Amino acid sequence: FKPPHQALEFHVHATSGRARYTTVHLPHGPVATPVFMPVGTKGTLKGLSPMDVTNSDALNNQIILANTYHLALQPGTELIRDAGGLHNFMNWDRNILTDSGGFQMVSLLK
Repeated sequence: FKPPHQALEFHVHATSGRARYTTVHLPHGPVATPVFMPVGTKGTLKGLSPMDVTNSDALNNQIILANTYHLALQPGTELIRDAGGLHNFMNWDRNILTDSGGFQMVSLLK
């Protein structure tokens, strides 16, 4: 088995000043940028199912955003692990970008 791309490949298609039109190739498929990413903070997209996001011509998102800090609090790492990982837990077969949640941790300390 040889994947079509490395774990991360970045192709610039066009530029205009500081703006770029690119494709980022990730393990779960390509993502054209600039891109709108729905936020699934706790592993869910509020008010939308994964099918709503992928089957809509207007949305058809290739990537969503989740927050590691919030995922650890709720639903919790054990539940996500028992579900077979975040992709299975969310029933999402496309890319997921997770952030560290560092901003939330620092802001909660104040």
